[in-house]
Amino acid sequence: MNGRSDVAYDWSMIEVVDEPPSNQAKQEDLMHVSLTATGIRGLVVVAGWTTVMACASAPPAGDPLGGSPSAAAPAASAPNVAAPTPVVPIAAASPQSSQPAIAVADSAYDIVIRNGRVLDGAGNPWILADVAISNGRFAKIGRVEGRGRTEIDARGKYVSPGWIDMMDQSGSILPRAGLAENKLRQGVTTAIGGEGGTPVAAARVGEYLAGMERTGISINFGSYFSAAQTRTAVIGRANRPATAAELARMRAIMDTAMVGGAMGMTTALIYPPGSYATTDELVEVARAAAARGGIYASHIRGEGKEVVEAVSEAIAIGERAALPVEIFHLKVAHKPSWGLLMDSVRKVVEAARARGVDVAADMYVYTAGGTGIEATIPSWAHDGGADSLEARLANPAIRARLKREITTGSPGWWNIVEAAGGWEGVVLANARNADNAKYVGRSIADIARETRRDPADVAFDLVAQGNGRVMGIYHMMSEQDIETALRFPWTSIGSDAGAVAAVGQTDPTGLPHPRGFGNFPRVIARYVKARPVLTLEDAVRKMTSWPATRMRLANRGMIKEGNWADVTVFDLDALEDRATYDDPMQLPTGIEWVLVNGVITIERGRHTGAKAGHVLRGGGWTRR
Repeated sequence: MNGRSDVAYDWSMIEVVDEPPSNQAKQEDLMHVSLTATGIRGLVVVAGWTTVMACASAPPAGDPLGGSPSAAAPAASAPNVAAPTPVVPIAAASPQSSQPAIAVADSAYDIVIRNGRVLDGAGNPWILADVAISNGRFAKIGRVEGRGRTEIDARGKYVSPGWIDMMDQSGSILPRAGLAENKLRQGVTTAIGGEGGTPVAAARVGEYLAGMERTGISINFGSYFSAAQTRTAVIGRANRPATAAELARMRAIMDTAMVGGAMGMTTALIYPPGSYATTDELVEVARAAAARGGIYASHIRGEGKEVVEAVSEAIAIGERAALPVEIFHLKVAHKPSWGLLMDSVRKVVEAARARGVDVAADMYVYTAGGTGIEATIPSWAHDGGADSLEARLANPAIRARLKREITTGSPGWWNIVEAAGGWEGVVLANARNADNAKYVGRSIADIARETRRDPADVAFDLVAQGNGRVMGIYHMMSEQDIETALRFPWTSIGSDAGAVAAVGQTDPTGLPHPRGFGNFPRVIARYVKARPVLTLEDAVRKMTSWPATRMRLANRGMIKEGNWADVTVFDLDALEDRATYDDPMQLPTGIEWVLVNGVITIERGRHTGAKAGHVLRGGGWTRR
């Protein structure tokens, strides 16, 4: 991508100004000029201005892979895309100077980022350096003498590898709306989706990924395939064990998905029908993913008082099936256990790592989670699917039983109402019903008081009346535990949120949560700047080289010669997350430029329209 061009520049169109800019020229005095594909038009060359250069608008298309992918690491590919016309900052000329100007005709690189504080992503302190990019990759880091067709003046800014979202929900939206602006404007260049699997069956995973290459996406994207997808394909939504023959079919389905390019196997064990799977069943299906170099990633069976046992189960699945383990959105969602169980989780994880189990976790940095209101209903009531649940909710005797079990607990169900400290902590976020929309933003307890109903009946009725999945915000975590978990060296950052089709809309889950618009800047704004929890270098490591290492993303996650040039340039002073629970779709400030595979995709906080993202495939992928 963004390769060299043999454009014949028409130098007669260059205006030479014989006055250099004042040394006091400020960034806001810069202007941009667009360049045409046939040469340079309207370029002002100013003597003494170190960032002036020649530039062509659209690089020739080339093979973005540079060869066949390694079987040991996820493969990346992308469609040939037309980059937007590059832009060059040019200083306003001073009318007092009489020094002649010299036009710079040569351009050794596609892009050079000048004078930035470069964080390599490995956790090292920043260095003052230039970063040169050619053919989509980092070409040189240090003092770069050669010019770029496009140059970015990053003086006073930090230059980081692009940030990686380890738990993304964009799998259904990117094939039809690939701009991912809310991701990019947080500095995210790569997202790993698939907590619930792919939006297609295993046999179509290869086609699904190839389709995104054809239509184009603005971020790099890869996806897991869900164990629940294998179960549903074979057993349906029934709550029963799988037979040996059914397990064999489930393993075959997982193998098909891995060959198609899935990065591993996921589970979401608080949601039926996935919650019906036993540990032994999951081990058997995970062996198919392990045979193809996959990872096991899990929304574990419980995140409250049973979190240590649930983490231990995930570790056991990975250990027995012989594949790495990723714990999705690590948390302790149980107020009596705040400040206690997170350290117990650390001990379990580090004991497993000490005996050679490759286990780690990701997290978002908010004290409230978000999921469907149907999660407040014990799992057995979901047996048979949505129609069966609706029929049970219409039965007064069954309602009475469900209410009792919200208080007493139910086998195989994580009590998210208890985790939220009761119905006061459960807030309606999306009613999926015009008549109930007036209650959005209010707790279930508050709605119950107004309507003089039992809170459980309110929740049951909202679910039954919703035209789609009714969503809620659950206030159930503590700042203390977030800070504790952030300090673990093996945690990375994931949003549990998807790309939006357009700014101002919710993501595909329908959940308006600030994590979808502010999670990554918040790591630095709150836990580096406002609170001394992380160093800047370690915060960047958790969003770059560490997740790239975890996901076996070859040549990503570090600013290093030869790596793909995913870059986030940010102003540390200006970097702030602005999304709140009351106004969850506010975009952050301070993200200046974002490059994806060497193509400018966010420029001064605005999406350029570029779709230079690569599809990322797991090690089991077989090109067909």
